[in-house]
Formats: sequence, C-alpha cells, structure tokens
Amino acid sequence: MIRAYSDKDKDKAIALLQLNTPAYFHASEQQDYEAYLEHEVEDYFVFEDGTEIIGVGGINYFPEERTARISWDMIAPNHHGKGVGKQLLEHRINHVKENKAIDTIVVRTTQLAYRFYEKAGFKLEETKKDYWADGFDLYLMKMTIDR
Repeated sequence: MIRAYSDKDKDKAIALLQLNTPAYFHASEQQDYEAYLEHEVEDYFVFEDGTEIIGVGGINYFPEERTARISWDMIAPNHHGKGVGKQLLEHRINHVKENKAIDTIVVRTTQLAYRFYEKAGFKLEETKKDYWADGFDLYLMKMTIDR
C-alpha cells in the first residue's frame, strides 16, 4: 500500500536510508535527508507491506519552472528488484501528471541508480563526477509529461 508520509514515519524512513548506505548513499547524506524530512517535504509517500515501511519517495515542485522533482527514493534492500520501486515511482509520476501546471519531471540520481529511471522513461541530460560525495556522481534526468 502506498500512502502519504507523516512525521511518525521519520525514524523508519531514516532507517531505510541507513540500510542503503553505503551501497546507494554516502554516509554524509543522512544530515541532508533529515533536513529534508524536517523542512522540505512537499509530497512524500511511503510504501507499506503490512505494517512495515519498505519504501519511501517524494516529489518537490518548482512551479515557476513548470517542473517537479523526484526526491529521496529508497527501498529496503531485501525488496530491491521486486517491483516496489517501480510502483512507487509510477505512483508519483501519475500524481504529478494530475497537476496541469507541471510539464517536466526531473530526477537527480547517481550512476548507481540511473538505469532504473531510464527504464521508466527518464532521459539523461547531464552528469557531474563526485557531485554528491566522492564516488557518487550526479546523473540529472528528465521526463516530459505527455497529456
């Protein structure tokens, strides 16, 4: 089940980040994530399996640019490759498509996950070496919304 994030989910969301560190996130990113959860959440969703949170992912909006950005995706490692991430991403893409003021969806990811977004239809626009941290390159990707 996918539902809206609430403050009571914070500890479990941070635990998901920790489970995905250092495979997909650098340890230094935890402070940024905690700040995001405290101050920058606009639309953020959790994927529950029973009472267990096995995935999280958000959307932030930049209406002056007619853009939405996929933010802070992570899935419990024991659920990687089982379609959880795909369902959570599709949920957010469909959520953004309902907003007629948005024409483009952006995702900023790494070389470790960009193929996942490529399969969903995002196109690689730019890369920057060691952007997030040493060994974690920026892969900027975009998707134009077709209506």
